Amino acid sequence: MEQYNVTGMSCAACQARVEKAVSKVPGVESCSVSLLTNSMGVEGTAPTDVIIKAVEAAGYGASVKGAKNSSPSMQEQEDALADKTTPVLKKRLTASVIFLIVLMYFSMGHMMWGWPLPSVLEGNHVAMGLIQMLLTIIIMVINQHFFISGFKGLLHRSPNMDTLVALGSGAAFVWSTYALFAMTDCQVRGDMAGVMHYMDEFYFESAAMILTLITVGKMLEARSKGKTTDALKSLMKLAAKTAVLYADGQETCVPVEQVMTGDIFIVRPGENIPVDGVIIEGNTAVNESALTGESIPVDKQEGDQVSAATLNTSGYIKCRATRVGEDTTLSKIIQMVSDAAATKAPIAKIADKVSGVFVPAVITIAVITTIVWLLCGKDLGFALARGISVLVISCPCALGLATPVAIMVGNGVGAKNGIMFKTAISLEQTGKMQIVALDKTGTITEGEPKVTDIITGDGILQNELLTIAYGLERKSEHPLAKAVVNYVEESGDKNSFAEEVTGFKVVAGNGLKGMLDTNVVAGGNLKFISEYCNVSDDLRNKADDLSSEGKTPLFFARDNELMGIIAVADTIKKDSPHAIKELQNMGIRVVMITGDNERSAKAIGKLAGVDEVIAGVLPEGKEKEIARLKEQGSVIMVGDGINDAPALTRADIGIAIGAGTDVAIDAADIVLMKSRLSDVPAAIRLSKRTLTNIHENLFWAFFYNCIGIPLAAGVWIPVFGWTLNPMFGAAAMSLSSFCVVTNALRLNLIKIYDTGKDHIYKKKSRKNKNKTTKGDMAMTKTMNIEGMMCGHCEAAVKKALEAVDGVTEAVVSHENGTAVVTLSKEVDNDVLKKAVEDKDYKVTAVK
Repeated sequence: MEQYNVTGMSCAACQARVEKAVSKVPGVESCSVSLLTNSMGVEGTAPTDVIIKAVEAAGYGASVKGAKNSSPSMQEQEDALADKTTPVLKKRLTASVIFLIVLMYFSMGHMMWGWPLPSVLEGNHVAMGLIQMLLTIIIMVINQHFFISGFKGLLHRSPNMDTLVALGSGAAFVWSTYALFAMTDCQVRGDMAGVMHYMDEFYFESAAMILTLITVGKMLEARSKGKTTDALKSLMKLAAKTAVLYADGQETCVPVEQVMTGDIFIVRPGENIPVDGVIIEGNTAVNESALTGESIPVDKQEGDQVSAATLNTSGYIKCRATRVGEDTTLSKIIQMVSDAAATKAPIAKIADKVSGVFVPAVITIAVITTIVWLLCGKDLGFALARGISVLVISCPCALGLATPVAIMVGNGVGAKNGIMFKTAISLEQTGKMQIVALDKTGTITEGEPKVTDIITGDGILQNELLTIAYGLERKSEHPLAKAVVNYVEESGDKNSFAEEVTGFKVVAGNGLKGMLDTNVVAGGNLKFISEYCNVSDDLRNKADDLSSEGKTPLFFARDNELMGIIAVADTIKKDSPHAIKELQNMGIRVVMITGDNERSAKAIGKLAGVDEVIAGVLPEGKEKEIARLKEQGSVIMVGDGINDAPALTRADIGIAIGAGTDVAIDAADIVLMKSRLSDVPAAIRLSKRTLTNIHENLFWAFFYNCIGIPLAAGVWIPVFGWTLNPMFGAAAMSLSSFCVVTNALRLNLIKIYDTGKDHIYKKKSRKNKNKTTKGDMAMTKTMNIEGMMCGHCEAAVKKALEAVDGVTEAVVSHENGTAVVTLSKEVDNDVLKKAVEDKDYKVTAVK
């Protein structure tokens, strides 16, 4: 995606105009314009200069944020996010208020409350009118931006909010100027009644007040918008500006931009790590809260990875740079948040459609309002005041900001907690998911086998068993061998077990054997070890029990004697069962997908507490399982490996565990930097709260305009006598956008790990399930069927299944070899199996 800076936009109508203009350019596949960040993301093959010309032709300015093959420095990105608008508006507002106070003294202070004036102006109404006109002109010049932008938009046939302000203020000024000249004519003719009449027709203070109040609103809005990027700016501030390089025994301090991959750098206690690297000397504890949100420092030693912007809290370390510049973890996080801000959530399309016609519609309503009141017999001043009120109370900005401010704040909250949403779409859609599919290894489990049980044979000491196991396994490359070696070495007394095994040999798929002193030693599975010794029924039963718990029993023997069993398993992460329970409490169905055998998978699934286990799935089969689950509801896939990438892409939302592979992270929509499963329900809660906030913003934006415009037009005058002064209309308009942005900022207060509202989400989930035509997911069974070759086979199986009492629908696929059966009541698996096998097909499993 190529990103651009866009200048000159003032409201949602501008945003819609730019989007429409760029979308028409040949080669542009998609275009998303953000009013919040004044940026534009464009995908496609259209040349940059053509896109910029299209924006300029629409009446706005555009420039490329950075060349395609380069990345702006952290300082440049930080400068780009700096609030440059608020200081300018503050100066304009200060000057406007000074002159407005003087103007209000003459117009309202003297006329309404009889405040004293200099003797030369006593009774000189024309002079007072001239002073009001001059003061108003000064304020209009100070706020000339509204008129330049507004009338420029009108000339380009793309009226915006500034157009409404310029027309409202301009109309009040023009009418007041006409009244001033008419007053001079009455003064010359000695018609004092006419002079006083036209004196009451002055709207100079309204023209000036409109501009000043809108500027107040713009400044408040700009300050609030600046706070929505606080999370991103705080991340950038963490980046080190310099690095200490080590070469030829010398230390050199250089700007961090000069560090190259492979360079050796030094980090002392209390310093931020400048780039991603690997420790080659020393050990320390690193505070990684900037990236993961985890405040407890992580111990690091030689060979461990360190990331830019994390804090070295204790030891002196020497590292080799592995990722620099835009490739560092910090830069990628910042890029994710920035890209998410540049994309548009689907719900924003509602506001976009309204915004595209909003301003022309308001101008039309204002003209019609003025004409109707004139036809009703009201004087021009009254009718014009109603039309001006309509112009200045209407606020397209509130509509345009309703979605992006909430998305930006929600993204910031996620970033602070180590949850990275790549797009606005993923932030909106995550909270709508019905099924969460979890990979087992590295997601539910630690991903690293560990010793769980040690069972010795009759009369055998544990040290004897460990000596043989350690001697054999430390020469093996098998992952299970690593678990045994780590267990012994972590015990702190590995030397007592370190006896050399000679004649070492690997028997593929079975085990290991060798010589320890003069004894033949072996280790492996039950079948292999049974060749060397007799395994008692008691140990066989214990091994079966271990297997049923998802553990792998490793048998060890010396000569003809069984030494014992060491059980190894990929242990469940501490937070996994709790996280899964949280998902279920939200009304979400949890499925575990794994390539493990069904027995081990079910044991892990039972411990984790998942609703369904899909076992024996080959890497390429995960994608098919996700496609099948999508037939039952919207699906989140959570994984960490290369083999998870197709499934992550296939799912409605893909979530990658941050410690996983780059391939999985690139394929996902969300990245969990802490590598914790408990962040999955947290991400769902954040999505739900953000979407609720967007709904609130859109409601108030629409409600404000639906209530305000009729009031300004004078609809309620005949009924209740309610009228709206243009100045109050301007005040209401100036506060509407501020209120929307402030409401979005409330998202900063949410606690995404608080389970207090999960029961509400569960109730809503149940209602949604009842509305769906796909049936109750709890009454769905999947049959694996062999023998289907074509569409005719599918039709035969479908007809046979749907003839069974209780089956409401059967979705059959000969390509996947499955039939997804939706039930209105419980149907025995044997009944379903018989219906299919009567048609000469083979059912291998019913889940």
